[in-house]
Amino acid sequence: MRIAVCDDDEQDISRIGELLAEYQISREDTIDCRYFMNSTDFLCELRGGEYDLVLLDVLMPGAGGIQAAQELRELDKNVRLVFVSSSPEFAVESYSVGAYNYLLKPIDKASFFSLLDKIGGELSAQVEQGFILKSRDGVVWIAFAKLAYVEVMNKTVFFHLADGTVHETAASLADFEEKLLSRSEFLKTHRSYLVNLGYIQAIGINCAVMKNGHSVLLSRQRRSQVQDAYIHFLSRTGTEDSASAAGKLERPDGPWRILLVDDDPSDRAVWADILRSHGCIVQLADNGEDALRLAAAGPCDCVLLDVMIPDEDGFSVCERLHKLMDTPVIFLSCLTETDKQMEGFASGGIDYITKDTPAELFWAKVETRIRLATSERTQLHYGPLLLDLARRKVLIEEKEISLTPIEFDILCRLAERIGHIFTPEEIFGMIWGGQPWDGGQLVQMHMSRLRRKLEKAWEGHHFIETVWGQGYRFVPMKQ
Repeated sequence: MRIAVCDDDEQDISRIGELLAEYQISREDTIDCRYFMNSTDFLCELRGGEYDLVLLDVLMPGAGGIQAAQELRELDKNVRLVFVSSSPEFAVESYSVGAYNYLLKPIDKASFFSLLDKIGGELSAQVEQGFILKSRDGVVWIAFAKLAYVEVMNKTVFFHLADGTVHETAASLADFEEKLLSRSEFLKTHRSYLVNLGYIQAIGINCAVMKNGHSVLLSRQRRSQVQDAYIHFLSRTGTEDSASAAGKLERPDGPWRILLVDDDPSDRAVWADILRSHGCIVQLADNGEDALRLAAAGPCDCVLLDVMIPDEDGFSVCERLHKLMDTPVIFLSCLTETDKQMEGFASGGIDYITKDTPAELFWAKVETRIRLATSERTQLHYGPLLLDLARRKVLIEEKEISLTPIEFDILCRLAERIGHIFTPEEIFGMIWGGQPWDGGQLVQMHMSRLRRKLEKAWEGHHFIETVWGQGYRFVPMKQ
């Protein structure tokens, strides 16, 4: 992992250096790190693409961290930015420049290591989930999650990416069919087209309309198959706008899931569109009972809750939601009175957004709250099973289960995405990174040992289920 640290405090830099050194030893990983005492030196040497992660102090002489990040974004739109500060007051502003996370000083070792583990997993997943293409412009890397569709014309194959980039190569479509059609999100709609279902906006009689407005041909023989596959894809992702989420499918923990509760259809549509445009999966409810039913059915990363809903106000619904889960609740309301906002915080809400809030600020608040809540989460509870992320321990009914570091990492990854079926290739990529694929033997060995330990500790339930022909998934026990 390539890291840059920019901080004007020598003690803070020394602390970060010590943590990174300890992390390398504990994870047997290699980190290439550079340190800068001011943003000017950092920006002068920057060319773009040198780093996977940049740690920026918010308050520095001259150009502060936010200003430095703005200039950095002009050169590198993909680097992960993590701000460090003694105060949380700059958190919302930091996400306006695409912050990945926000850490408070003094940096907590467990939280920092967890963050580095997550970034390392994402980098490994990015390496695994794509392929190298020898295009007419040179050798390029094509990420599956960013590939919208492929077409062939006059013995030339065109790869259309979600950002509008097109790569060409002299070949036939058959040269890429096996690679792409082995993945569930790709489908052949016509002899000349392969399409990523996540980027389809609508399916017509003779064509599929993509989110960017382009149309791809749909043959009459394949129409029914494509329609069925698209419906299945939508039901699996849980959103009516899967194309929005497709741009974030490379995240190993998947897109954020938001439960939006509002009885006003127009307001509900506005907020949902904003969330989906940022890659979120949105579940909708117009009353408290439906909200509680959806919350009980599966995990979500955040609940956006209107105060004035039928039968039961949002404040009491919030209190009932917290009995089901630890998910952050943000109130949405046209009521701007201070006493109403105070009542919202008293009932367990972590923020209060008025309905006249601009879209950009609305999203910045939601994103900030989710990221901060995620970074602060140190324990996962599933009935008798407890995953202590800070101490890297697993307990069943308060009795510790002895797991190896690899077994612990596998269990955590599966538990963070309840219901998702992880293929052996996915698990291998998350845990062993860029090592050559061994056909699944390593995954099978560790999964077998992990399952035996869990089943021995709790005979009444199988926490990890094998889905034959597909992979593995985590099955929690209800509280």
